[in-house]
Amino acid sequence: MSDECIFCKIIKGDIETQFVYDDDEIVAFKDIHPQAPIHLLVVPKKHIPTVNALDESDAPLIGKMVLVAKGLAKDFGVNESGYRLIINVERGGGQLVFHIHMHLVGGWENDK
Repeated sequence: MSDECIFCKIIKGDIETQFVYDDDEIVAFKDIHPQAPIHLLVVPKKHIPTVNALDESDAPLIGKMVLVAKGLAKDFGVNESGYRLIINVERGGGQLVFHIHMHLVGGWENDK
């Protein structure tokens, strides 16, 4: 973990956050600046700065992040209406916190 990383501080409990998911490898919590009615962050406990820092040994963790997001989409009632999973990579890709994380966004009203 990094002493300066905001997500590492959240994971360690230095910054109070209510987890909607927590296990040995991953936490999830609501985004403090939501861009959708449902906006969750799925974050590995292992500090990995960006997708570009991943290696083959991280493949199971990244797969588990997707499966956790899938379960959270069901828990939050957006699995059937639809949702997006987004990983921003580096500053040019919109990454603001340099601890890999996945956004789960959804819950918009259907236009039909």
